[in-house]
Order: sequence, then structure tokens, then C-alpha cells
Amino acid sequence: MYLELSCSHLYRFWVCRRVQPDMFPQESVCNLLEPGGSVPAEPKKIGETMKNTVELNETNFDQEVLKANGLVVVDFYAPWCGPCRMLAPFFEQLAAEFAGRAKFVKVNVDDAPLLATRYGITGVPTVMLFKGGVLVDTYLGVPSPKQFRARIDALADKALATTTA
Repeated sequence: MYLELSCSHLYRFWVCRRVQPDMFPQESVCNLLEPGGSVPAEPKKIGETMKNTVELNETNFDQEVLKANGLVVVDFYAPWCGPCRMLAPFFEQLAAEFAGRAKFVKVNVDDAPLLATRYGITGVPTVMLFKGGVLVDTYLGVPSPKQFRARIDALADKALATTTA
């Protein structure tokens, strides 16, 4: 058995194919951040907003991100992007873990091209950390889970300390 990772140009998403001799390939959505690896492909769930995150657009971005006092973690993504879908469960997990200490939001670059241009988004996923409305960090691609969590924890603690003092 071997694992094949490919990008489907026609369907615009990454798929993993588990191929065994004398068997048909089994397609699944790649999720390399979780111990279980991949999950069976569910095209209906592509692009759904997670419950602990907020979907933003060009009209509400400034109010929700730039005018926010604390830490805001912004995921610029596209629903057809395989690495974006790999990041989604981890992003949702962090949103639940840091609830009340940081705000987690998502921006679909296909629906908000002016925001993507404004922030120089040339590839997705791109995750930006804003603190007090100021951009403090940017990650292009899927960030290292351990380092990303530590960075958010450090910034969230500082944001929490300044808002409670």
C-alpha cells in the first residue's frame, strides 16, 4: 500500500489516494495534522464555517479585526484549497482552546478579493495574527502546530493581561 497526494486541477482540491494492489483507490481529504491522518472525502462539507470561528468579509473585517482590542487570528483560505482544509480542524480546535482569550476568524479569498490584495495574500492558507488591530505575525502555508499554538498562547496571555489590568 502506498499514499499518493495530488492536486486535482479540475476540482481544485487536494486528495489523498490509498492504493493497494488489486483494489480501487480510496479517495479521502488529507488531514496530516491529526493522528488518524485522512478522513473520507465529504464534498458537501467543503467551505462550511466552523462553530468556534467567524466568517468575515470585506464589509465587516475592519470592525472585527482592526478595531478589536485583543488577539485576532485570521485564516485567509479558499474552499477548494487542500492545505486549507487540512488546517481547518486544527484552527477550529485552537478556537475552542483559546475561547475568551483570542478571536478566530476566517476570510474566503474568493469572496473577498480586495482584502486578499490589501494584505498581499499570494497563497493560501495564510494565517495572520493581529493584536490591538496591528499585524504582528504571518504564516504562509500550514504552520507547525506546536510552534503556532505556543505563539498564540504567548500573544493571548499578553492580550488577556492588558485587558484585565
